[in-house]
Amino acid sequence: MSLNGHWVKLAQSEGLTRSSLCASVVDSSVYIFGGELEPRKPRDSNTYKVDITSDSTSHVVIVAASSPVPSPRVGASSTSLNGRIYMFSGRGGEAMAPVEEKGHMWEFEPARQKWTSLAPKSDAFPEARSYFCMTNNGSDTVYVHAGCPEKGRLSDLWAFNVRKLEWAMLASAPAPPRGGPSIAFVDGEIYRMNGFDGKSEQGGSLDIYSTATNEWSTHTFEADGKSGPGARSVSALLPVTINGGTYLLTLFGESDPSSLGHLGAGKMLSDAWAFSLADRRWRRVDTSSAEEPQPRGWFDADTIGAHGSDGVVVAGGLGESNERLGDVWRLVF
Repeated sequence: MSLNGHWVKLAQSEGLTRSSLCASVVDSSVYIFGGELEPRKPRDSNTYKVDITSDSTSHVVIVAASSPVPSPRVGASSTSLNGRIYMFSGRGGEAMAPVEEKGHMWEFEPARQKWTSLAPKSDAFPEARSYFCMTNNGSDTVYVHAGCPEKGRLSDLWAFNVRKLEWAMLASAPAPPRGGPSIAFVDGEIYRMNGFDGKSEQGGSLDIYSTATNEWSTHTFEADGKSGPGARSVSALLPVTINGGTYLLTLFGESDPSSLGHLGAGKMLSDAWAFSLADRRWRRVDTSSAEEPQPRGWFDADTIGAHGSDGVVVAGGLGESNERLGDVWRLVF
């Protein structure tokens, strides 16, 4: 069984050409920050804006954000909540050391074109990291999970209350620790899948965190590319509404790492899969668009409309030929 989708190309720009970026949607625009054009070299500290409602190629606008702005960074993560974008950490140079900001969370207000560094009021906060993932509960809390500190990989889960400006450490996810995983929040639960543990891509399990009990459970499936998506990392996981049903959409990603590590590109995927929360089954998303995005990993994506009812947007990434991509796409169902 499959679902049908349709791709629309929204933008193509040299200025957007980058991987390991942040892309978050507020209202009718996607905002892009960070990333690299060359390995381990953050590209710039501009904030880019692309209209996501047009059915033709849109102009790319550099937002005239007032100072201060976040330093250039790679492998950060962001999430949009209540008309604002929250971004955490990342790494800032050729060294693998993350940007250490002592638990500060960056907040971007598109309406005011303003970045603000939010200092935590709690004593505890997550260590700096890159290639982690974020989501939010649609109300007052954003979540930070896993990723790569200066050495090794993590499996921790943290909650940041954007009103109280307080961090809380939650139960860690099932092993192994990993970089490049994906998480999504739906109805009081956080769903986690995929990632790279240092030796292999993870797949075949959907780990589920309950905010009510602070406990994890696991749903397993065949990661064979037939009945379920194959193992991968640096992909995406987003809640979407399709034909009135709630699904988790995972798409693209890297299925086989490069022997050159961060300096190279591995095997990139072009598929998309939707997991029904009603019957707990995966369905492949079939598309037959006149033009479609090429396989990629190390991109970013976000939902459009409430619970992705208007589809998702995908920006940038790394292609199989180790080239950075500067395109923006909308996938609708």
